[in-house]
Amino acid sequence: MAIIKPFAGIRPCRGKAAQIAALPYDVYNRQEAAELVGKNALSFLAVDRAETQFPDSVGMYEDVVYQRAHDTLRKMVEDGSFIREDKPGFYLYELTMNGRTQTGIAACAAIDDYLDNTIKKHENTRAEKEQDRIRHVDACSAQTGPIFLAYRSDAVLKRLVEQEKRREPEYDFTSEDGIRHRVFVIRDEAVIDRISEAFAGIDSLYIADGHHRAASAVKVGQMRRSAHPAYTGEEEFNYFLSVLFPDDELFIMDYNRVIRDLNGRSPSDFLREAAERFDVTEIRENQEKRPAERGTFSMYLDGRWYCCRIREADRKTGNPVADLDVSVLQDKLLAPVLGIREPKTDRRIDFVGGIRGIKELERRCRKDCAAFAMYPTDIRDLFAVADAGLLMPPKSTWFEPKLRSGLFIHAIER
Repeated sequence: MAIIKPFAGIRPCRGKAAQIAALPYDVYNRQEAAELVGKNALSFLAVDRAETQFPDSVGMYEDVVYQRAHDTLRKMVEDGSFIREDKPGFYLYELTMNGRTQTGIAACAAIDDYLDNTIKKHENTRAEKEQDRIRHVDACSAQTGPIFLAYRSDAVLKRLVEQEKRREPEYDFTSEDGIRHRVFVIRDEAVIDRISEAFAGIDSLYIADGHHRAASAVKVGQMRRSAHPAYTGEEEFNYFLSVLFPDDELFIMDYNRVIRDLNGRSPSDFLREAAERFDVTEIRENQEKRPAERGTFSMYLDGRWYCCRIREADRKTGNPVADLDVSVLQDKLLAPVLGIREPKTDRRIDFVGGIRGIKELERRCRKDCAAFAMYPTDIRDLFAVADAGLLMPPKSTWFEPKLRSGLFIHAIER
């Protein structure tokens, strides 16, 4: 059973939500984040990326940066930009992109569910990225970026969500990228109890996005437990901020690959080796370049697009990781032919989110050598990998739309 509890959130006052809400901290590099904060001092990046308030001579991970994050958040509460709820509740977070809507429940998940694998993972985390967010959460005594969790759609929760969305939203705004955001506050104790009870009947939750944020929140909770040996388990540091979405509303985009060199091969030699491993046909100029179905990917090489079809024998292994299209590409071509055996660390490969489109892959290949447009991984594949206790290959999923930070903050010390 999954433990999902309400929390007394810190959230923007009504008139400032649109200005405060920001994309996740790791979407931007330092220069991009600084430019955004320079244009909008209320952007939550001023908290999530507090180095934006210092000259470049100050390192991103210096103590003063984390102290500034704490001070900025406190100031925004004191000046009324943020308000503190006086009692716990749930929140509905609805995002609409290109006419498609998904609605999540903002709540707190239990770190013990993370530790015992009720909350399942599909990615490894990197210690240096964890350490940054550990220090940020610890300095702020608050979780500022929600973890994106998924669950198998549940009829009771669906009815409750639709019922609560008939009320007036607390926030309703459209961000610069055209995504509409609506937030509803759930204060009715009977509804809160029914939501908690419904999640108690769900066996597993899945991290869709935010593995580093989740791992960091859990480790801060463990640190606080060590500092409070008589903890009861009810303290706020035993829980972490999440938004939980049903699987049937989620949209995964392709996560594409760009290759910087052909490992000493000419384009014609590389094309020949690709054709030995996949069924390759050239895509005509007027044809769609994106792959149309699972088991295919598109390759851009020497100014031409090719459709590459994975042979049946290479995708019927019964292993949920090995059967992924991104795994077959990696195992059959990138590793044996190009020598890219560690895509996480090899500088000859880069990853491009599908939201950037086919033209971005073509643009990148003016400098780089080849690109691969993938068919999106299915949410059921993610569940299968996590249920098997396995890990997805790097950069297998790109979820859109991205959850905004700053709309809900969970204080772990009151």
